[in-house]
Amino acid sequence: MKNVLAALSIAGLSMVSASAFAGGDFEKLDTDGNGSISVTEASVSTSLTEQFADLDANADGELSKSEYANYEG
Repeated sequence: MKNVLAALSIAGLSMVSASAFAGGDFEKLDTDGNGSISVTEASVSTSLTEQFADLDANADGELSKSEYANYEG
């Protein structure tokens, strides 16, 4: 039982760390600080540019934090 709890704790911490890292990237990419990433801001990353249309769920031409959370970079 202790091993299962330890494994779940480690998995949870890993997911939190990944989310925090992605959030930090979002802030760096949102260079104008408006809370979203434009196509122009995304252009610094080839992989983000390639995934942009798929990530932009509401097709507004910008990625919100929740849309960016699905980025596989």
